[in-house]
Amino acid sequence: MKAVLGFCSLLVLLLTTDVSGQRVRLRPKPPIPKKPPAPKKLAPKTELEPQEPTDFPPPILGPPSSFADCPRECFCPPSYPNALYCENRNLRNIPIIPSRTHYLYLQNNYIVQVTADSFNNATELKWINLGNNRIRSIDKQVFEKLPNLLYLYMERNQLKEVPSDLPVGLEQLQLSRNQISKIAPGTFSKMKHLVLLDLNHNRISDSNLGKNIFKDLKNLIQLNLAHNILRRMPTNIPNGVFQLFLDRNNIEDIPRDYFKDFTNIAFVRLNYNQLSDKGLPKMVFNISTLLDLHLAHNKLSTVPMFNSHLEHLHLNNNNIESINGTEICPFKLSEDVHDANDMPKLRYLRLDGNHLSPPIPADIIMCFRHLHSIVI
Repeated sequence: MKAVLGFCSLLVLLLTTDVSGQRVRLRPKPPIPKKPPAPKKLAPKTELEPQEPTDFPPPILGPPSSFADCPRECFCPPSYPNALYCENRNLRNIPIIPSRTHYLYLQNNYIVQVTADSFNNATELKWINLGNNRIRSIDKQVFEKLPNLLYLYMERNQLKEVPSDLPVGLEQLQLSRNQISKIAPGTFSKMKHLVLLDLNHNRISDSNLGKNIFKDLKNLIQLNLAHNILRRMPTNIPNGVFQLFLDRNNIEDIPRDYFKDFTNIAFVRLNYNQLSDKGLPKMVFNISTLLDLHLAHNKLSTVPMFNSHLEHLHLNNNNIESINGTEICPFKLSEDVHDANDMPKLRYLRLDGNHLSPPIPADIIMCFRHLHSIVI
């Protein structure tokens, strides 16, 4: 029994010794992460102001060209070696124009000034389109270098006067939608080849038109002075003019013999003026060459007399209260007219916007037997 107790005591002692001899192994705690250092505050950069308005997009460069003299801003197609296409490229300046160029397209850019340096070698130019830019000035020497120029288009710019020293051989001059209020005396004095002059949508008044400003334009076919501030009919227009456009001015009357010496006048437009019966002499439109007459949006209360050759008459939006075919008919309705060539040629008559009501008077139908359309 003692032996058993001694063995148990020895066993307990050994187990106690073994347990106490072991070291307690603790798991290490994860290190506490350090906060990243705060970024240093940098001084704000001072950006330079743009040198041009921010609404100007950057210029667009053209594709590589087989022509060594082709400006990077333009397109020089091999199939048209005499043409230079620089339109719609956000250009501020006109590039150097190659001497081989006959046709130059520069419309729809942001060009402000036309300088002579760009045209030093471009003496063969025949056609220039500078429409829809922001041109305010043109160097006087520009056109001295362009003796062969025939067509000049500069509509939708910011010109305040008609350019001086224009090429004498010019045939078409488009200056509409500018801010022109000045035409210097003698501007057109040597331009006997000009056939089209477009000055509509400007600020031209009676005082801006010298008495003989158009006199020397012997071959002029179309003169467009619509959308200006004229109160009188322009004087000394070449008698060979074919089309005369004077819409949207403030013209109040027409001199009695104004059209007397016109030999080819076929189209006259006087819409949106201040014309009244008092301002229209009775036979002022009795012109055998006149085919198309526009008198809409005026102050007329009666239908003016017109020649039997007239084909289109626009009288809408006036103050007309009645229309009498017997009065305006070129021949007596009692006469029996068989020859179609002797009948009035009127084909289209517009009378809406007046104080008229249907039906169309029978004497109108009896007189104007070629009428295809009448609006009332």
